Amino acid sequence: MPINPFVSLFGRSPIGPMQQHIAKAHECAANLLPFFQAIIAEDWQRVEQIQQEMSRLEQEADKLKKSVRIHLPKSLFLPVPRSDLLELLSVQDKVANRAKDIAGLMLGRQMCIPPSLQPLMLAYVQRTVDASAQALKAMNELDELLETGFGGREVTLVENMVEELEIIERDTDRIQVEVRRTLFKLEKDLPPVDVMFLYQIIEWIGDVADRAERVGNRLEQLLAR
Repeated sequence: MPINPFVSLFGRSPIGPMQQHIAKAHECAANLLPFFQAIIAEDWQRVEQIQQEMSRLEQEADKLKKSVRIHLPKSLFLPVPRSDLLELLSVQDKVANRAKDIAGLMLGRQMCIPPSLQPLMLAYVQRTVDASAQALKAMNELDELLETGFGGREVTLVENMVEELEIIERDTDRIQVEVRRTLFKLEKDLPPVDVMFLYQIIEWIGDVADRAERVGNRLEQLLAR
């Protein structure tokens, strides 16, 4: 396997820290599933515990983001443009940010999910977490891409991962339509303010999947260079 000489010279940094960052962002997003399960059970003590854990993970991701930005070499010898890596880092960070937003709003308002909406909502959240997990999986191949000089079978592997990520994100779009349609049928029996915030949460869950897909889009741009 051909080795990119720049990788040998400068090591895998900053790719390793960027992979640590998206792992932390995904860990935050993955907590959405137990969070919603606790919401449905109306176990507010558990809801608060998970929200605090998500907040902690988002803060850790933020620290990693700042560290990468500070230490990212300004050298011309980076295997990919510095601006591309910074943009990829920013997109990764938004996954954790939106997950934290969801937990904060739902805890703060002690939001409940109507019983007839609960199974569909859990499926929606699960597929969103799947998108985040797939983005992490694809990002974990970035160091291998650098070592092979963005060539060979590794490129095909990552392209397939990104394609799968796009399929997952489309699934979340489809489920979101179903969730909205179901909530629309329930609106007349719910307090209007609760309905408004439920629509906000539905939108934000979709944001998490969309931002995960953007990680894949950024990887594709790196492959195209």
